[in-house]
Parts: sequence; C-alpha cells; structure tokens
Amino acid sequence: MVSDEPLLKTSEQRLWRLIGERARAGADVAAIDRRIWDLFGEPWAIMFTDLSGFSRQVEAFGILHFLQIIYEHKQLLDPILARHDGILIKTEADSLLVIFRRTSSALRCAVEMQHALDEANRGRPPETQVLLCVGVGYGDILRIGDHDVFGQQVNAASKLGEDTAKATEILLTRAARDQAGELWREVSWTCEPLEIEVAGSSENFRLRYR
Repeated sequence: MVSDEPLLKTSEQRLWRLIGERARAGADVAAIDRRIWDLFGEPWAIMFTDLSGFSRQVEAFGILHFLQIIYEHKQLLDPILARHDGILIKTEADSLLVIFRRTSSALRCAVEMQHALDEANRGRPPETQVLLCVGVGYGDILRIGDHDVFGQQVNAASKLGEDTAKATEILLTRAARDQAGELWREVSWTCEPLEIEVAGSSENFRLRYR
C-alpha cells in the first residue's frame, strides 16, 4: 500500500522531521542524533566575511552607497571564491558564509581576496573603500543542502569574522590552523596567537600574510 504522506524532498524537511522526532517525550535522542549526523554531518572549512565599519558608512552616506559597495564587493570577490572552489552558502547584507573542502583553500582564497581589495582600494576615497574582515574555522558541521550550515566551528568563524577581526585581518580557529597541515610549508605566512576566546573555539589566531 502506498502511503498518502508526501515524500520529503529536501534536506531541510528531512532534518526538521528528525528534530521533531527528537523533541517527543521518550525519544531515543542518542539514536536520532546519530541519524542526523550520518545524514548531514561533514567536515568542512568555514569562512565568514564581513565589511569593516559598514553600519557607520550606511548611516553617513545612505542606502544607495550601501548597495553600491555590496555590488562592487560581490563583483570582485565572487570569481576569487570560484577559483578556490568555495561554495557560497549564504549572503546577509555585507556578510558572506562560504565553505571549502580544505582549510588551505579557504586561507588561500582569503589572502587573495584581501590582496585584490588592496589593489581595488588604491587611490579611492575612504568612504568608497571595501575593507574586509575574515574568520575561518574547520570541523564537522551539519550541511543542509546548499543553503545553510550549523556547527560550533560555524559559530566560531562567524564570531571571528564579524565581531573580532579588524579591517584586512584574517582570523582562524585552532582547528582550522591545525587542519591546514602542508600549507604552512608552502607559504611564508605565520599564525599569531590571539588572547581571545569565542563561542566554539578557545584558541584562535591572526594570520600574518603580508
């Protein structure tokens, strides 16, 4: 007999059905958690970017200035993300959430983006410059199709990129630094410890890439 219940066609629907089962009284939470991680759990590098001082610029120069900077930001950075095989998960105002299979790809991408913005900003008045803050994490996350991700390292990358990094900085978690592995023998960049903890990562670093 064919069930009348519609098939769950999307990852998000499937996840929320399992979360609903998990919330029921007497549910085998451990077993459901294993199912969720088996279905959606994957190791990824996570990059979160934010534009420095953007709220102040919007207040000072208006919404059309905001839209212009967003446009220029995307036009310049999207090809760089593609070259390094970044998957753009989400865009929120002036912020990007991107995932990469390897931390080395995320860091190479971040450095190329910063150098590209340095060049683009040369000779421009301060109010039209695009100044990027970047946070990078690595770890097991729940990937829900191509439109959302959840996990401690997602939170850590967000905190580093949005709340901690200053203009032109690239900050990374201990997990991201360690996973980069061979990269550190191929580049002259170094990692400087930060005296700051964020949700999801107690040890964090500033990438010295210049």
